[in-house]
Order: sequence, then structure tokens, then C-alpha cells
Amino acid sequence: MGRITELLDTAHGRSQTQSWSFAGALLPHEAYELMQFAPGTRLVDIRSHAEIELNGTLPGAVHVEWQSWPGWVPNPHFLVQLAQATDPESLLLFICRSGHRSHRAAAACTEAGRGNCYNVLEGFEGDINKATGHRNELNGWKYRGLPWSQG
Repeated sequence: MGRITELLDTAHGRSQTQSWSFAGALLPHEAYELMQFAPGTRLVDIRSHAEIELNGTLPGAVHVEWQSWPGWVPNPHFLVQLAQATDPESLLLFICRSGHRSHRAAAACTEAGRGNCYNVLEGFEGDINKATGHRNELNGWKYRGLPWSQG
């Protein structure tokens, strides 16, 4: 069994255990590793333009807003924009700030008939540390030292 199969089996197992509608869920380091081994994999950053500008970008990611700031207005063209930006056969790894909106995006794409949709758990900035009130201290893409850049 190859590493791609191991990563996807782990992701599928998480999804089945939780009864999620999408193909699977990956931790940030697993998503990054999968992207290295499976070149057709696309990381889809669904954060708002404001979040990306203020908090950093993910090299090579496709950006399609799920909601816009201010007001967190849902993007009514999300599915069309995603279809225009990605190959229909690609593995799609959805990421947001914490993994919650990307969960909804992966589910919506799956429900719309798109296969191979995965959520990146923990997201870009991770969960809030209740002791300090800050993100990037417990988990997430940035916390795990994966590639990103500021502005």
C-alpha cells in the first residue's frame, strides 16, 4: 500500500466515523503531504479576501471565497467559480481559518455532485486557545510550520 492510499484511507475513515457526506478529512500535515505525492491535488482556500490579506496566503492554493467580508455574505457563485478554477477530476482539499467553513464547503460540493472533496481539519490558523484568546497556538496549518507567506 502506498502513502497516497494510506493518507486517503485515514481521511475516509474520519469521514465515515463522523458520518460526513464528503470523501474525507485530513490534518494539515497530511494535506500537505498528499499534495506532494499527488500532483493533481488542489488546495482550495475558501477564506475571504480580507482574511488572506491580513493573515497570510498559501502558496499554490486556489482561492474561491465561501463568504465575503464584511458581513460574511455567502458567495452565490462559489460552485461555478470552483468549477472554473479546478479540474473536475482533481482531489479538492478545502481549507479556511479553523476548518468549520471548509467543512461546509466540502459538503456543499459533494452534494452538488463533485467527488473527491476533503476538509482540512484545524484550518489555516487553528482553534482559539481559551487561555490566551489567540489562534496559531494549538493547531492549524501555520502552527504546524507548513508553507505560507504574509501579504
